[in-house]
Amino acid sequence: MVFMALEGGMFGALSYMMKPMFDRVFVGGEADAIMWIGLLFLGIFVVRAVASIIQKVLLTQISQLSVADIRQDLLAHLMVLDASYHQTHSPGYLMQRVEGDVDAISKVWRTIITGAGRDVIALISLFAVAISVDWRWTLVALLGVPVLIAPSMVLQRYVRKKARLARDVAANLSVRLNEAFHGIIPVKLNALERYQSERYRVLTEQRVKVETRSALGQATIPGLIDIMAGLGFMGVLFYGGSEILSGEKTVGDFMAFFTAIGLAFEPLRRLGNVAGVWQVAAAGIERIRQILDTEPTLRSPAAPKPVPAGVPAIALEDVSLNYGETSVLNGCSFTAEAGQTTALVGPSGAGKSTIFNVLTRIVDPSHGQVTIGGVPVSEMALVDLRALFSVVSQEALLFDDTVLENILLGQQNVPEADLKRALDAAHVSDFLPQLSDGLNTPVGPRGSALSGGQRQRVAIARALLRNRPILLLDEATSALDTGSEAKVQDALDELSKGRTTLVIAHRLSTIRDAHKIVVMDQGRVIEQGTHDDLLAQSGTYAALHQMQMRD
Repeated sequence: MVFMALEGGMFGALSYMMKPMFDRVFVGGEADAIMWIGLLFLGIFVVRAVASIIQKVLLTQISQLSVADIRQDLLAHLMVLDASYHQTHSPGYLMQRVEGDVDAISKVWRTIITGAGRDVIALISLFAVAISVDWRWTLVALLGVPVLIAPSMVLQRYVRKKARLARDVAANLSVRLNEAFHGIIPVKLNALERYQSERYRVLTEQRVKVETRSALGQATIPGLIDIMAGLGFMGVLFYGGSEILSGEKTVGDFMAFFTAIGLAFEPLRRLGNVAGVWQVAAAGIERIRQILDTEPTLRSPAAPKPVPAGVPAIALEDVSLNYGETSVLNGCSFTAEAGQTTALVGPSGAGKSTIFNVLTRIVDPSHGQVTIGGVPVSEMALVDLRALFSVVSQEALLFDDTVLENILLGQQNVPEADLKRALDAAHVSDFLPQLSDGLNTPVGPRGSALSGGQRQRVAIARALLRNRPILLLDEATSALDTGSEAKVQDALDELSKGRTTLVIAHRLSTIRDAHKIVVMDQGRVIEQGTHDDLLAQSGTYAALHQMQMRD
């Protein structure tokens, strides 16, 4: 602000120097005044240049730091919102909120702070010079200001409306890009390249129209100021010209006033532009505030209980859960004994994956209780509860980083022996020699540089190194070929040792050795027992087993 004030003040000094330059040098003919007036002009421009450089560098740093803070806060808040929020808001939409809307805010800092720090000071100094020459001339120059008020207010509302629409279109564009890139293989297999491109083209054309109209509104406000400036100059020339011709005012007076008013209209135009820029930023701010004001419904209790020590048992007691009007779990009850493997089987939609979500408090049941080691999950801190689990799912989540980083996931100072044990037990060591840089080989976007079996083994090594007392396996081998499945199953057997393990499986051959098999249908537990016990009952499990053996 100090350096912008210096830069703004130099505008007033520059206009003030016009009077001695014209009256004493050009009209008065004082040759000895040329040197000191020239040096003063040089000093004005040097001070203005240095102040301009320093304030721009500082302002850029301030702008980038503040925007970085907003992005970090926004992402941190989005990460704690419920899974239901992310199910109803696509990744592309949220990416646009974090990137596009925040970027719109970043532009407003420079415009508003520059307007407040430099242009306001410049206007004050310039109008001080103009008033000192003749206050009546100044009033005449500003006669058009009242005419600007009503059109400016209408234009600001128009700009905000178009800016809000532009943000919506930008979000839809991000959604389309996210869908196209994440689904690039299905797009190619179904020859949908032209279809996806056409959908994107329609949105880009819509965005061009909206952005152009928004720019029209923003540009019109400074344009109105230009019209006001023209009216003001014409009025001063008519009113003041006669006073100069009659000798009441000197040429220096007129040049000082004319320069001050001429220089004043440029800061006025920039300040007029602030209104348009602010409306664009306000549209982004509204959306950011909507996200930051959204509170998660799943929270840690005010006084959380400590998590159970050792390897705990898991119990569901009459648990029910509805998604809207759809019943997903309906009076579900069973116990997974400590240190044993419990398998969940049943048709799609039976509620197996929902059990995992209830255990980890991705969702809370509408009725019943879930306990781990005798402690209700709702009475534990969320971070402590989820620290009890290692998860290996059908689709291994790998980040676009190295194999090593995907196993460590930020863990520091991991002993070399522990890492080697995890690599060997997960059979990652088997394929490491085939990779160009071993553990330092990039896995590609979503692990695309690795095969399905390799991705699963990396995920298992991660879970081994995480070393949590409860293991959740969600169809961990269903998408693998026979050779890969055998190695992954060996790694999973090693991983399950000494842990309370819950397994979701469609291939019954992979869970025949489980200590308990829980058969589910339509959110209910309909059968429980060992593989042999359930076959002897000749019920649903036996029918499923017979069907798979026949296949």
